[in-house]
Amino acid sequence: MAKYLVETYYTCSFKVSHYLDDINEESLSNLENKDDGKFEIIDVKLDNRKTKNLKENGGSKAEMISQPIISKDNKNAQKSKKIDDNFKKNISEKIGKRFSMPDRRKGYIQKASIGNHKVYLHTGEYEDGKIGEIFIDTSKEGELVKALMNNFAIAISLGLQYGVPLDEFVNAYLDTKFEPSGKVYGNDRIMSASSILDYIFRELAISYLNREDLAHTPSITGNSDKIEGQENSEDQNQLIKLVKDITSKGFVRNDYKKKLVDLSDIRINLKGKK
Repeated sequence: MAKYLVETYYTCSFKVSHYLDDINEESLSNLENKDDGKFEIIDVKLDNRKTKNLKENGGSKAEMISQPIISKDNKNAQKSKKIDDNFKKNISEKIGKRFSMPDRRKGYIQKASIGNHKVYLHTGEYEDGKIGEIFIDTSKEGELVKALMNNFAIAISLGLQYGVPLDEFVNAYLDTKFEPSGKVYGNDRIMSASSILDYIFRELAISYLNREDLAHTPSITGNSDKIEGQENSEDQNQLIKLVKDITSKGFVRNDYKKKLVDLSDIRINLKGKK
């Protein structure tokens, strides 16, 4: 008999896709009962873990946990069990699986100087705008340092593609201190950094996690998101959605309204002069 019970709590984000021959109110109302949905795991994050001593409870806790949960409605219970089994199967298949980057991907390049050392940060994004890879190039460094930075970027990219959240890397490498360090030139949001890694993950956190608390200058958007939601028409919202689909999220930093130029009323005469 086991002496301890370890409970692990996860937060899982997933979506279910159903293919329907016809869309009507009846089919939509019964959509939750359909068991032919395709599960796609978006993110699985560990929340916390608790350990209980079963010996102190006299085994009552173990007996309560081992009892099966019986539903009053057997039909609904069977459906929910089947959906639950499919969900668990998809989770087991997705965990530990690498989500490869698309062959043609979005991203941006940021050039900056830290203590007279130039640093080029390249990013690659998935189709939904999530970051999936980085590349780091430096100047005035030896072959050993360049090789280490390149392989460090590969390790971070593999971690991102295997589902490690970006904020875990940010918390791990933020405020690391080594040379070169000091003032940062060429970045509009970061004025100084304690190391190259501190600068890189500060930049990624601002661009992909909206961590404005890590920026040294205020965002140029201000309250544009609130105004945008009130003033934009349906056509403008569709245009912004289209721009989000084809533009790098990190490059524009969600400031789509400021960077859009309306050319709908401009006519260009392509006829040459005779």
